[in-house]
Amino acid sequence: MASAVLWTTASRADETPAGPAVPVVVQPGDSLWSIADRMVPERSPQQVVPEIRDLNGIDSPYIYAGQTLAVPSR
Repeated sequence: MASAVLWTTASRADETPAGPAVPVVVQPGDSLWSIADRMVPERSPQQVVPEIRDLNGIDSPYIYAGQTLAVPSR
């Protein structure tokens, strides 16, 4: 178990730290991927989507228009 913790810590050491979260209201047609791409264009949505999910406690792939999500600012 300790090796898993060390590996996880080491693998995140070179990631750009996320800035403070900002609120984003989901618009019709939005997806987590499109929000990540629009709000944090300097990072890959592949990295940002899991952060959005974690910040908002999202377990499913579904989001809804009108829903407010916390999104990392960078």
